[in-house]
Amino acid sequence: MYRFLLTPRWLGYLALTLVAAALMVFLGNWQLDRYHGRTAINERIDAGSTMTPAPLRDALPAPTGGAGSTGPAPADRVTWTKVTATGRYDSANIVLVRGRTVDSEVGFEVLTPLVLADGSAVLVDRGWIPTVPGGGATTQPAVPAAPTGNVTVTGRVVSSESGGGAVDRRDGKLETRRISIPRIAKQLPYPVAGGYVLLDQQAPAADAAFQAVPIGHTNNWQNFGYVVQWWLFAGMSLVGYGWVARREARRMAGLDGPRTPVDRAAEPTSSASA
Repeated sequence: MYRFLLTPRWLGYLALTLVAAALMVFLGNWQLDRYHGRTAINERIDAGSTMTPAPLRDALPAPTGGAGSTGPAPADRVTWTKVTATGRYDSANIVLVRGRTVDSEVGFEVLTPLVLADGSAVLVDRGWIPTVPGGGATTQPAVPAAPTGNVTVTGRVVSSESGGGAVDRRDGKLETRRISIPRIAKQLPYPVAGGYVLLDQQAPAADAAFQAVPIGHTNNWQNFGYVVQWWLFAGMSLVGYGWVARREARRMAGLDGPRTPVDRAAEPTSSASA
C-alpha cells in the first residue's frame, strides 16, 4: 500500500518535512539555550541581593591601556554580582543617560567616574532623577553634587550596553542615550573598567534626590514557551506527513471511495411521524 512513498514526488515531500522539522527542532534548542542563559541571569540577580560584596577587581580586571581605553568586559558569571570599591568621584565628568524610565516616568540616570588608587576609573550609576518639571525630555536636571574625598561604593556589576550612540558634552556634562562604556571612555582622561557599577550603597550616603534604578528579572519563561511551541510544530509536521500518506494509501486501495448518496425523499415515512 505504501510503495508510492518511494516515488520522486513523495520522497520530495518527505525531504521537505524532515528539513522543516529539523529547523523547528533547531529553533527550539536555540530558545532552550536562551532560557538557560536568562535563568542564570535571574539566579545571579537573586544571589546578589544577599551575597557578601567582593572586591571590584575580582569581577572587573584593571584596564591596561592608556587614557580613553577600556578594560575587559565582565564575564557572564560575575554580571549582577555585588562588588565594592573605594576611590574619588570625578565630578568634572558626570555622564547623563537620558530617556530612562522608572515607574513610567522619564528621567536621567547619572553616571560618575570613580577614580581608583591605581589611576583607572569605574563608572558608577548613582541612580535616577526625573526631568525638570515643565522642561523637555532633554532638559538637563539639577544633579546633586557627588561627595568629595574618598568614597566607598557597593553595587552590582553591569555590562556595557549594546547599540552605542553619540556621547556629547553639553553645559559641562557628558550626555548619551546608551551606556556604551567604550564610547564614554573616549571622553575621559584615564582608562576605564569594562563594566560599570549600579549603586546599592555608598559611604558617605548618597543624596536622597536619587532614586535607585530597579533591577528587572529577564522573562525566561517566554523562551521556554517558545521551546515547547517549536518542538510541537516539529512533531506536528511529522504527524501531518504520516496522516497525508495514510490517506493517500487508503485512497489508492479503494478504502476511502466516494459513498453513495442517500436519497432521503425516497425513504418511507415512519408511523411515528405520520
